[in-house]
Amino acid sequence: MRTGLVLEGGGMRGLFTAGILDVMMERGIKVDGIVGVSAGACFGCNYVSGQPGRVLRYNMKLKDDPRYMGLRSLIRTGNLLGAEFAYHTLPDILDPFDKQTFAQSPVEFHVVCTDVYSGMPVYRQLKAPVDYEFMEWIRASSALPLVSRPVKINGQLLLDGGISDSIPLQYFQRRGFEHNIVVLTQPKGFTKQRTRLMPLFRFFMRKYPAIISAMERRHLMYNAQLEYLANEEKAGHITVIAPEDTLPIGRTNQNARRMQHVYRMGRTAAERVFS
Repeated sequence: MRTGLVLEGGGMRGLFTAGILDVMMERGIKVDGIVGVSAGACFGCNYVSGQPGRVLRYNMKLKDDPRYMGLRSLIRTGNLLGAEFAYHTLPDILDPFDKQTFAQSPVEFHVVCTDVYSGMPVYRQLKAPVDYEFMEWIRASSALPLVSRPVKINGQLLLDGGISDSIPLQYFQRRGFEHNIVVLTQPKGFTKQRTRLMPLFRFFMRKYPAIISAMERRHLMYNAQLEYLANEEKAGHITVIAPEDTLPIGRTNQNARRMQHVYRMGRTAAERVFS
């Protein structure tokens, strides 16, 4: 039986996921494949490269660096999270991503993006070499509309995977992963509401009507996925790990105390599940 790990996004809420992944690595808990969306992709790759502690470390170190994330980057580059700095300078130089270990790992690693012209999900299994294009796929999976420019890869224009498939459990089931561990960054019982930013989406994303349509129905898609998860968990097909309460951090919050707290919440959740 192949075991998969399905990682939801959520920006800095993903530090909850990072805490879970670090406990899994420390305890030698193995899976056969990972699919990550947005922050789930950014942070999930560190499980494959065998680097516990890396996610919290570089986020703490760079939290005040305007090249990493912030209004300055958004104004100068059109990306809230610095495209070149965060996805290339950081993993290549500042806190190196272990490319060799990733390449040698038997664990499959998949990311989800959204095609801006169709509004449909684009799934990609990332393999060695861990090169510039590899990191651009991770960047595309995390490219939030309004605060990121679409990422062009091989003729496709891509944005955040959470727009079209926030919790890609069914994708992994179709890939043959029979049991899956699903990590959420919202508590059980959460219900997504229609975004109040739709007027901004309609104006700033007017060149991409499919993205506007996808954002219009995103809450319906997400809530349907939560219902599917609940049924699969009840049937014993999946294990769901979710925070007990709403995580005390926003998507772009870089408060050191909050980041450490959310990371510890993830560790505590994992220790409870894997005790």
